[in-house]
Amino acid sequence: MDDLLVEARDEDDVRVILPRGFVNAHTAPEFEGALRRALGDGRVRIVVDCSALVYIASAGLGAMMGTIEEIRDAGGDLRVSGLNDTVRNIFEILGLHHLYRVFPTAVEAVGSYAGGDGAAS
Repeated sequence: MDDLLVEARDEDDVRVILPRGFVNAHTAPEFEGALRRALGDGRVRIVVDCSALVYIASAGLGAMMGTIEEIRDAGGDLRVSGLNDTVRNIFEILGLHHLYRVFPTAVEAVGSYAGGDGAAS
């Protein structure tokens, strides 16, 4: 079964999005909706905490790619944390680790925004 639960919480001015399960063609709209809601709420400092993500397919990666330009144009960034080996391999094979700052934990990713470092370096 292709299950996904997407939780979101705010830590100061950072929106942390926690997808649990599988992001694939069937569940990607829910994941993308969480990213779009963050933008709609004026949240441009976003962390996608992948610590509970089992797998992400191209549709989920497309959701991230589809919003990153808008986020960065608004002066923010989308950072990623907690990649398991499977998801990390996908990011590395596709070169996405060069497009997104990747952190071991969500705490570190949220903390990376301290000091006004909103945009990607």
